[in-house]
Amino acid sequence: MAQPLQPEKAYFKDDGSIPNSGLPLLVYRQAFTLGSSDLAGTIEEHFARNDWTGSWRASVFPFHHYHSTTHEVLAVYRGTATLQFGGEKGRQFALKLGDVVVIPAGVGHKRTESSLDFSVIGAYPGGRVWDLLRGLPGERPRADRNIAAVPLPDNDPIAGPGGPLTQIWKA
Repeated sequence: MAQPLQPEKAYFKDDGSIPNSGLPLLVYRQAFTLGSSDLAGTIEEHFARNDWTGSWRASVFPFHHYHSTTHEVLAVYRGTATLQFGGEKGRQFALKLGDVVVIPAGVGHKRTESSLDFSVIGAYPGGRVWDLLRGLPGERPRADRNIAAVPLPDNDPIAGPGGPLTQIWKA
């Protein structure tokens, strides 16, 4: 793994259906490199050491969705993809092996295209339980209350305590 990186930041405003967040989305480019035969396992262990747990391995849903009960980290361990964040009027990011995205609670995301082998590790600070909301009528204002109650993580999933996330999100 490379030295602690400074992430790209992207902000997304409430679009009426997807609440998004005042916290920026963070994109760490090449946070992990193919240095082991089990990159996925290495990523899961690294996240767990920084208390981002409840991990899973899969792709990303091809429809806009968000989580109102937790922040989420995604690390690409195989393939490439373009993910859109922030809802229909959001922004697309091309992601490849080793890239990591930290998604604040409420920020919409979906897969718009990917290689056939695209896979990510997902995890949550403190192993928080996630929900799946799609920006449908009736989800709010409950989703807004949930998002406001989600605590800031104690650790950056890449750099741990005092890492860029903790500095940027607490500023």
